[in-house]
Amino acid sequence: MSVDEMQPPFRIGIDIGGTFTDIVVVGAAGRLLAHKAPSTPEDRTIGVLDAIAGAARALGRDTETLLRDTDLLVHGSTVATNTLLEGKGARVGLLTTEGFRDTLEIRRGLRREVWDHRTPFPPPLVPRRLRLGIGERIGAAGEVLKPLDRESVVRAVEMLRAGGVEAIAICFLNSFRNPAHEQACRAVIQEIWPEIWISCSSDIAPIMGEYERSASVVANAYVGPRVAPYLRALEARLSGLGLRRPLLIVQSNGGALNVAEVAHQPVQMVLSGPAAGVGAIRYFGRDTGSSDLVSIEVGGTSCDVTLMRDGVVQMTDQLDVEGHCIAIPSVEIHTIGAGGGTVGHVDAGGMLQAGPHGAGARPGPAAYGLGGTQPTVTDAQLVLGRLAPGPYAGGALSLDRDKAVRAIEQHLAGPLGLTVEQAAAGLIRLVEQNIQHAVERVSIERGYDIRDFTLIAAGGAGPLHGAAVGRALGCAAVYVPRLAGVFCAFGMCNTDVRLDRVRSWYHRLDDEQPDLLEAAFREMEEQASAALARQGFAREAIRLERGLALRYPGQQWPVSIPSEEGLAVDVLRRGFEAAHQRLYGHFQPNGEIEALGLKVAARGHLPMAAPTLVDAEIQSWPEPLGRRPVWINDALGTVSTPIHDGRRLAPGDAVLGPAIIDEATTTLLVEGGQRLRVTAAGNYLIEPAQKDGAA
Repeated sequence: MSVDEMQPPFRIGIDIGGTFTDIVVVGAAGRLLAHKAPSTPEDRTIGVLDAIAGAARALGRDTETLLRDTDLLVHGSTVATNTLLEGKGARVGLLTTEGFRDTLEIRRGLRREVWDHRTPFPPPLVPRRLRLGIGERIGAAGEVLKPLDRESVVRAVEMLRAGGVEAIAICFLNSFRNPAHEQACRAVIQEIWPEIWISCSSDIAPIMGEYERSASVVANAYVGPRVAPYLRALEARLSGLGLRRPLLIVQSNGGALNVAEVAHQPVQMVLSGPAAGVGAIRYFGRDTGSSDLVSIEVGGTSCDVTLMRDGVVQMTDQLDVEGHCIAIPSVEIHTIGAGGGTVGHVDAGGMLQAGPHGAGARPGPAAYGLGGTQPTVTDAQLVLGRLAPGPYAGGALSLDRDKAVRAIEQHLAGPLGLTVEQAAAGLIRLVEQNIQHAVERVSIERGYDIRDFTLIAAGGAGPLHGAAVGRALGCAAVYVPRLAGVFCAFGMCNTDVRLDRVRSWYHRLDDEQPDLLEAAFREMEEQASAALARQGFAREAIRLERGLALRYPGQQWPVSIPSEEGLAVDVLRRGFEAAHQRLYGHFQPNGEIEALGLKVAARGHLPMAAPTLVDAEIQSWPEPLGRRPVWINDALGTVSTPIHDGRRLAPGDAVLGPAIIDEATTTLLVEGGQRLRVTAAGNYLIEPAQKDGAA
């Protein structure tokens, strides 16, 4: 790409992954640059600045000039997630209604595996000695049954101060109906200990469910003192280097928000990074020609699976992060430990296993030559000829095949009594089976027919698995963006600013008049719109979406439905019954329905780059640049495979499998009998063999 083609103003997306920090720079005319830099877990700010500096050099600029000419910089980071996973958060004290200090530890009593009664729950983020009861009580209707006892707050704070806490979480009974006592408690704490971090459940998760609110506010307090300083320091550093606009941070809901807002509720960043894939899915959806998409974003350490049905990305109201419940609006992403850095090993029973541990950025796979000795999926791809030795990830690294062979021979092939190629192929098959099950989790188990969906294979490692996973699932087609290796970073350049508001609303649906619902929704919309207006969005740039959480009486989990078609009871009933039928295979005709909550999503719309479309009718079958032995699958084994340079393929070109396509940020495998064609926007669509009479 010519540097002259990239003209300001720029928009930049930066995604920190386990192995690489990805950056995408989009110019005013839609031209773009993708770049990768190794992640720096010891100080993630370094990786961000290295990525920006590398992109600036590729554009013939320095960092300061690039940032001065940038109108939008969106960042996604795993810092909140890693803080939870690694147990490196703040020491938190929890203030609860007297008599309810054990809610956090009792949980709901539900287990991931219903027959597993022995595996213990992870320890709560707040030990019992730091969970203290406060004299107060709010009734179920929001009435004050017992006034807040100020002295009990003062005594509790002194105990927490002596216990060395760094943050205080407040969760009082029924505060979702009346937050007055939580607010008063916060005021007392600020008066006697002004520097302590404080988080109230009525701000973080104002919903019914004492455990969910307790767990969510504790998680927010746990990550807050670690995440907020990082965000503020990064924004200050970027501002000092020339960035004139506020830094935006991707939230779990797939939208972005400025640092000042996110810093108060950093738990909203738990899925920051992966959730940015929503912007990329919506962008590429126009090129696929389908509104039913499921994406696998396979990076260095994990595979994130996201589903879009009828143009709407599936959302959830509750996340589970290693056993910790977080009740926030989030993109529904199913994540498994399956990436290029996933380590293969032989267990005590002599069985081959893949993950869940990964090699990370350093030392990384054995082939990186950075000190890693354990065999990974990347090593297996190199041994099987799917990856070529030499420069990798745009030249950021170099792959050493001999080191990969030694790692697989020592740790897999030898213990299993297999050849190196057989062991490598077994590791690949196992990882692809895990990815297949992850896709089934968000599709078939949710009542969707996966055969109606196009599979988007993204991430640096995803396009090597997409053809096999799509075939095994029976997907309509497999779509691979040229920007697969920087999928989430590109999605950040196509995201909106988003705010979510939720409110508990416990009534029988048949008893609710539409005008009461309308009034409640209008109040929530006005609050959300005002918050976006403070960030500079005009009324016409704000888009509002409504939703309700409904259930049958006694049902454990509510069903969320949109309300675009109106609030009439019969309309809401039809929507609920259709959703219930899809999820559970049945519904109760004319059954009693309860409303548990209202939801409003407010989007501050940012212009999205539109793909340039040209005639994509098949016009040529380009000759490969060369061939090399590549293991394709069990049916074909290792065959002499054509190797194509993706930079030379244009709309109208087609390739018959088996074939390898080398791209700047990824490598694509086409299986035997499949046909790949370059789409109108210059991306890749792999069609099953039966769709091509020539195959």
